[in-house]
Amino acid sequence: MKIGFIGTGNMGMAIIKGYLAADKSLAENIYATDLNFEQLKNNASDLGIQLCQTNTEVVTNSDVVVLAVKPNVYEQVLTEIKHLVSENHILVSIAAGITIAQIEQTLHKSVKVVRTMPNTPAMVNEGITALSRNNQVSDGEFEFVMQIFRSIGKAEAIDEKLMDVIPGVSGSSPAYVYMFIEALADGAVLHGMPREQAYRFAAQAVLGSAKMVIDSGLHPGTLKDMVCTPGGATIEAVKSLESNRFRFAVMEAVDVCSQKAKRMSQ
Repeated sequence: MKIGFIGTGNMGMAIIKGYLAADKSLAENIYATDLNFEQLKNNASDLGIQLCQTNTEVVTNSDVVVLAVKPNVYEQVLTEIKHLVSENHILVSIAAGITIAQIEQTLHKSVKVVRTMPNTPAMVNEGITALSRNNQVSDGEFEFVMQIFRSIGKAEAIDEKLMDVIPGVSGSSPAYVYMFIEALADGAVLHGMPREQAYRFAAQAVLGSAKMVIDSGLHPGTLKDMVCTPGGATIEAVKSLESNRFRFAVMEAVDVCSQKAKRMSQ
């Protein structure tokens, strides 16, 4: 299938580069446009993809159209292209707060829609993307879209009613993790470690810990217990985190983020 991208910001370009990483010959099937066309030309100069001047040109040449634009311009873009979108096109949304129903209502026609929510670690091919579809999308078509997002990390199908939970647990959570890494490094700097070195140690510890959760299949609590020697320094630190409501603070962050996402969808 030919894949078109309307919008090639950080996420759009990350998806394009990830998809082409395995097979550069696929570049001839990629069409892209961006409001800042000169920037697109600079960013895509060595990719070999087909650059388009307009959104309508992308839709005309594509089977799958990835809408990689900000939520506040979705209605404008959909209105512009709706006369070209046919029952054979697959529209892929990556915007928070834009539901499948909203896209269908704006287009005023039966159309194949896949709603997705990737996260910024996709830029280093370590993202995770949640995907939902409407009834018009076949199993084979959905699998094809899933493969696009697997090129930038993990991808899982979910019920659309859970999509508002995704910002809290994965879409926005890199921000929480960056804050945690920064705080870990600050603690090390307090005890004399050079800052850049502290960032490396803290970031690698987080990376390795996450990999252990995924690869081992063990409960995070079990992995925590494996580090906590009785009467040792780690359990002392865990006690300090608990006394400062560490887990409650994280759960609260996920909750308020998810609640905000629900309000945006409405």
